[in-house]
Amino acid sequence: MTDGREKIIKIIDFWQKSVKNDELYSREVINAIDLKNKEIVDIVGPRRSGKSSILKLIIKRLNLKGDHLFINFEDPYFIENNGPEIIEEIIEVYLEYFSKNLKYLFFDEIQAINGWEKTIRKLRDGTDYKIFVTGSSSKLLSREISTLITGRHLSYHTLPLDFKEYLYFKKIDIDTKKEIVLKQSLIKKEFEEYLHIGGFPEVVLSGNKELLKNYFYDFIQKDVAARHEVRDREALEKMAIFLISNSAKIYSIESIKKAFSLSYESARDYLDYLIEAFLLFELKQFSFSLKKQSLTQKKVYSVDAGLAEAVSFRFSRDKGRILENAVYLELLRQKNEIYYYKTENNLEIDFLIKKKSNIKDLIQVSFDIENPKTRDRELKALKRAMRELKIKQATLITMYHEEVIEFDKKKINIMPAWRWMLK
Repeated sequence: MTDGREKIIKIIDFWQKSVKNDELYSREVINAIDLKNKEIVDIVGPRRSGKSSILKLIIKRLNLKGDHLFINFEDPYFIENNGPEIIEEIIEVYLEYFSKNLKYLFFDEIQAINGWEKTIRKLRDGTDYKIFVTGSSSKLLSREISTLITGRHLSYHTLPLDFKEYLYFKKIDIDTKKEIVLKQSLIKKEFEEYLHIGGFPEVVLSGNKELLKNYFYDFIQKDVAARHEVRDREALEKMAIFLISNSAKIYSIESIKKAFSLSYESARDYLDYLIEAFLLFELKQFSFSLKKQSLTQKKVYSVDAGLAEAVSFRFSRDKGRILENAVYLELLRQKNEIYYYKTENNLEIDFLIKKKSNIKDLIQVSFDIENPKTRDRELKALKRAMRELKIKQATLITMYHEEVIEFDKKKINIMPAWRWMLK
């Protein structure tokens, strides 16, 4: 037996045992995944958001024993052994030394293997294996899978924990409306902590917020700089911190270019890389004219409010933007078509939710509306937008306030964010 095969045997054994040994917490996305369909299942999302655990949860839900192979390709062995042939070699070793009865393949962080997509297609077309893959690059997975496995995959997205999952990880049961009422004080307290530490699973379970800084540098170094061979890593890092510090704000490529002495092309490329790695998200301004919409400035949001706070002291002081960022991520999880909106007199609405050709909701976020000037400003913007867009209902999300305002046969629901997230 060659030394290489011995190492592969040890790697397979290690990752197979990790499925049995890890303590797992259920995730909402599991209920959406079609486990019976024969097509490839790909799960994409930011690193450390729980994709490995989702694969292990699928293994447990299918009650698989001795007929599956689970490998995480971020294992150090694959830093050098990362050609597409390694996938087939692993399968050969499994069949020879573990079990002939192989039916399911679970490949975690598949993008670490160069040219993986051709081998996966070969396995899809030439075998009966049910294949699950995960990756932490939106473009790499979606582009390559769509090109090479057209119509032969089911794609799912994952993000850090939503608030309901966060409570579940904290072992706080809220399965009934009665429990939400009885535990309201505890839920409010936990929501404040949720905004502070965010939803990355390991951070929630350990309470160690220092992990978030490590995650940030992994995003920068592994998912962006190394993958795209970025030379000016210092400028990339500073730019990422700048954008995270300005989450929930409008930005321009021109301002980024000037701030970091970059060319316009480099500034745009770096931003694209950060979005591809799920560190940041862009939000367009809504317009009935698609041409005008494509020309408007965009807002930027962080993948996690806790991560944004960990790397940016300035962001941590702005509770309103932290709350807005959390609301944006929740809307994203709900697979909404999201925009921000500006009225004809330039008043800004944080979120416009569109479903097909219809505007479904307008959502404004304000941490505290106890100050009459703040209250009037937020309501004035919503009312103006509702008239312009002929919308009868809108939502104002706050930290604590709850109220219903009716006017001109229209209604604005004011509700605390924690309640809105548990609806």
